[in-house]
Amino acid sequence: MTKLYGRRLESAVGELLVVATDGGVCRVCLPEEPLEHRYLWFDKHFASLPAELSSAIVDRAVEQLDQYLKRRREAFDVPLDLRGTEFQLRVWDELRKVPFGSTISYGDLARKVGKPGGARAIGNAMAANPIPIIVPCHRVIGHDLSLVGFGGGLSLKEQLLELEQARIPFYKQGGLFS
Repeated sequence: MTKLYGRRLESAVGELLVVATDGGVCRVCLPEEPLEHRYLWFDKHFASLPAELSSAIVDRAVEQLDQYLKRRREAFDVPLDLRGTEFQLRVWDELRKVPFGSTISYGDLARKVGKPGGARAIGNAMAANPIPIIVPCHRVIGHDLSLVGFGGGLSLKEQLLELEQARIPFYKQGGLFS
């Protein structure tokens, strides 16, 4: 059985729960996420819940998230243990290339992963993202620059984009203005 380590982080956006395996960060739970969603996710992928245990990976992730939320970090370099379909993994990998302070539309992200016209599929992959903030699904916005869809709620999405000062411009490589 895979051992899960978890730590809470009190932050300006609320309490985050950061969970890692020995292989990397596998989950960041946002403040507004219902407990039943957390239980279902852990049951599906691990059949156990994390213990309040420290590990080098979870400690590093908590430190980096804290720095990010205090505007002292722009990128994360913690190992990840992502659990998802092949398509979701492709989307999340591409999403990690969107730089701090930039945004990308669902449609542009769909084109980047080879699924033109697949904005809805991108939205579903974003909804399944187990590691928000580190895998920055908050940087994905509507083609009309609107804030749409975010598991932590639109208020948190707006806070994260404001933290990055990223409402505009779009990600230059393949974005609206390229």
